[in-house]
Amino acid sequence: MSKVLVGMSGGVDSSATAYLLKEQGYDVEGLSFILWEARQRNDFTTCCSSQAIEDASRTASQIGIPHNSVDVRDEFIEKVIEPFVDAYTKGRTPNPCILCNRYIKFPFLLKEAEKKGAEFIATGHYAKIERQVSSISPQPPAFLKKGIDPKKDQSYFLYVLRQKELNRLLLPLGDYKKEDVRNLANKLGLPSAKRPESQEICFIEDKNYFKFISKINPLAGATGPIMGMDGKVLGEHKGIYNYTIGQRKGLGISSPSPLYVSKIDAVKNIVYVGPQESAKIKEFEVNDLNWIVPVHPFTNSPVHQFTVKVRSMMKAEPATISGSSDSGTVKVIFEEPQWAPAPGQSAVFYDEDIVIGGGIII
Repeated sequence: MSKVLVGMSGGVDSSATAYLLKEQGYDVEGLSFILWEARQRNDFTTCCSSQAIEDASRTASQIGIPHNSVDVRDEFIEKVIEPFVDAYTKGRTPNPCILCNRYIKFPFLLKEAEKKGAEFIATGHYAKIERQVSSISPQPPAFLKKGIDPKKDQSYFLYVLRQKELNRLLLPLGDYKKEDVRNLANKLGLPSAKRPESQEICFIEDKNYFKFISKINPLAGATGPIMGMDGKVLGEHKGIYNYTIGQRKGLGISSPSPLYVSKIDAVKNIVYVGPQESAKIKEFEVNDLNWIVPVHPFTNSPVHQFTVKVRSMMKAEPATISGSSDSGTVKVIFEEPQWAPAPGQSAVFYDEDIVIGGGIII
């Protein structure tokens, strides 16, 4: 019987993952991460708390599997929270969930799996792993694919994984729709069944990024001008970390037609605004690349046609990607301008439903 270590957040998705894998005959053990506590910084209340771990422990007990937790608070602050705050103060829009997957969740799942002698790791992400059968390779390549539920597909957040992680990863929810998982949890009476959907950023309960950032870094809020695309000063911003590309609300300026944030100049401390079209971008560069496919896509040709996402829930749109096999940067040119790709966000490349790789928009 193969052993699998399941990352359990206390939510319905990871709870259902643990149950389904046990039903499939795996020797299942649950593991939760202590990420961030309210008492650590400025009296924040977050969902990465002891209550979530208690929920995961109760679920594991009901399913009939062992459950443990591991304290990664120091690493989470260093690798996720501090880069998140730093990026916003420099006018970028980071994705902390991707940072967590890259530096915390999957590395520590693998580390703990080694300690416990577990052959596999698993999470509650809605995506799929497909492994090629090979008689000549002891470890055939694993492909990351979109989940079947287009409203919930989370392959975008997993593009940072490498073959060593994908080859040991199980994602049973990739073949399910969210409503079916919720119904399963209700039918089983799991403690997580009534728990609300996880919020976008787990360490910010009230979704107020800017309040959080100002608490962590009180010096981040230097005011400066809001300018039109013609260079005319239209108002004063409250610190560039309060703004992101495509933002319309909260600008504090009057205009006969809607204005959107179209550019942030962190060096000059200027926020630029313009009409909606000014926030649409057709081409940009991407660095900090990770290629999932076993053969580098630019080995034989410097230009490829893929589809690309710059947000998890957008439809992947056709684009040309150009680079070289040894380049740390590629250029993405969409067929049509896309709404508000922002520096700091991830651009993820697809070949139909297969994730090729991705990187950070610069």
